[in-house]
Amino acid sequence: MKIFVRIGQRIVDPGTPCGDGLCATAAEEMGLPVGTPVAVGMIDAHAGGIGTVGVLNGAVNNMAYVFGTSSCTMTTTQEAVFVPGVWGPYYSAMVPGLWLSEGGQSAAGGGHRPVAELPSGCGGGSRPGEIRRPPAAGLGWRIACWRRWKLLLRRLTSPAGLHVVPEFLGNRAPLADPHAKAIIAGLGMERDLDNLMALYVAGLCGIGYGLRQIIDAQKTCGIRSENIIISGGAGQHPLVRQLLADACGVTVVSTASSEPVLLGSAILGAVAGKVAPSLPEAMKQF
Repeated sequence: MKIFVRIGQRIVDPGTPCGDGLCATAAEEMGLPVGTPVAVGMIDAHAGGIGTVGVLNGAVNNMAYVFGTSSCTMTTTQEAVFVPGVWGPYYSAMVPGLWLSEGGQSAAGGGHRPVAELPSGCGGGSRPGEIRRPPAAGLGWRIACWRRWKLLLRRLTSPAGLHVVPEFLGNRAPLADPHAKAIIAGLGMERDLDNLMALYVAGLCGIGYGLRQIIDAQKTCGIRSENIIISGGAGQHPLVRQLLADACGVTVVSTASSEPVLLGSAILGAVAGKVAPSLPEAMKQF
């Protein structure tokens, strides 16, 4: 019970105004009016969920997928649903009145670094750890090599016979196995750009199949997601979204906002400031 004495026992919904807003000192330091509403906040991934899952048919129909160095899945349900290997359910942790189930992949975007560094790349002078940076100079590639990379992106198909299980940091969900290891099957001696591209796409497919594992585990327990609402830097490329959609058999939608975590935080502030009547309504409005 000591822990509850220290952290307090009053629990309120995200977006609830804190006290009387900004005090005079904080307001002066930030150049804002005294009393500016301050919302009860949340962790960054949950704020990203608030900034994404309100689109289309609403939170209970959408899975939020934050695709960065690691990935996080967030699914909301009307009732508590326990899924083995998936965290939760947590009541009102993200959307007030709804239950939140969380999965994820410990090495998502970050898992591509060891994959991309296996081949030497193009011309021996590439820096494959930075393959997501579009400028040729940023890659250290010759212009001709960089143009070929861009062309390959447009006509790329699934790599035949090359498979990646990207569990470089174990499996967070749905196996919940920190000791799981990665597998690359079908790797040859080739070290050209075509091989690098095939390996990169095979890694993306592996991430997609891992995401499908989470979706299927939730579906077995009665949770169905009509759409995957993707955010994070890795999800901005249409090729990535298409590969994930094909692997999962679910529509993948990107948000109009380039910073859904900041949008979600702003939505919380809008609710605290009475700009919107409730968090679910604000998610639809913004």
